[in-house]
Amino acid sequence: MAIFRNILASAAVALSGLVGSTSCLAQADPAAEPAVLAVAKVLPAVVNINTERVIRRSVRDPIEDFYAQFFGYYRGKPHEIRQTLQSLGSGFIVDPSGYIVTNQHVVERAADLKIQVTTNNGKTYSAHYITGDEKKDLAFIKIDSKDTFPFINLENISPNLLGETVIVVGNAVGYGSSISRGVLSATKRDISIDNIEYKDLVQTDAAINPGNSGGPVIDISGRLVGISSAKMAFTPQGIPTQGMGFAIPADVVRENVTKFKAFAEKHPGQKLQPAPEETAASANAERLFGMQLQDLSADLTQALGYQPGRGVLISSVEPDSPADEVGIERGLVIYKIGGRDVNSVREVETLLSRVSSGTNVNFAVGVIRTNGVQRVETVALAAR
Repeated sequence: MAIFRNILASAAVALSGLVGSTSCLAQADPAAEPAVLAVAKVLPAVVNINTERVIRRSVRDPIEDFYAQFFGYYRGKPHEIRQTLQSLGSGFIVDPSGYIVTNQHVVERAADLKIQVTTNNGKTYSAHYITGDEKKDLAFIKIDSKDTFPFINLENISPNLLGETVIVVGNAVGYGSSISRGVLSATKRDISIDNIEYKDLVQTDAAINPGNSGGPVIDISGRLVGISSAKMAFTPQGIPTQGMGFAIPADVVRENVTKFKAFAEKHPGQKLQPAPEETAASANAERLFGMQLQDLSADLTQALGYQPGRGVLISSVEPDSPADEVGIERGLVIYKIGGRDVNSVREVETLLSRVSSGTNVNFAVGVIRTNGVQRVETVALAAR
């Protein structure tokens, strides 16, 4: 009988332990999870950024083009239209007075300083561009308000250890207050996307989507890991990738914010503009030589049968322009300018930005096909 009583007592103790354990599980609070606490800590400082820019685009009447091509009719000069383009991105406040750091590509060429930021509480403010670094892809803007704002402290940043949990916070595909979670996969990554080189980035498998650019990547303590910058969907060889997002590391962000703040204090109230109103896709090439240009994407290169990764496509030639006078035609490719290889419209624009009227410029123009057949010649054009 004594043995039986001992067995019952042991069973009662075990049962009470099980009940106690179940009670603890029932009382577990998701609000106490470290990731939840980290997001709650930084979210008030994260903003959605809406920029607006105006471009001038030269267009032709397609019917006029058709008759000119097949029947030799006169083709008039293109007429100009103005377009307003909007883009969305993210950023975060780094100072209670409303200074924000984001990607340069999020706010570049914002026309008439039309930048709006929306805070996590739903309030929308006008903001202005202060300064930035295109090579680092970082920009500094400020909210036009005397309010005091929550901010992310850059003094205590993440150690950025391989395998640590990271959280991407931002405006993914236009949805505010969106997060994704993963690990820090690598550091010191150098990548090239769309002819833009990024250096010393941190890599993560957390999802980085359009709209996340400029938003913070944080660790599980809420410390800054970096700024979401790019997502690699394909390798340079065209191989699809998965789970490869990249961020500008926190120490680089902190260093540049210090410089940006020093500039802002030296030029108080100054409202710079990243770039003036632009002409779409080939401002200098069209203005000086009468050529409209277009980047050769992988799909376009394959469709035309051109050698991939080289040159810039000539999409239109203005009648009686310097390009037209030497026989340059739509569909040809510019491979070099002044002996320097060019593989993007941006590179062409940079080279031609220093050219003045009457200057002679050598262009290597033609076609190099995937089968090895090539027809390229160097022609000298006088800028008008």
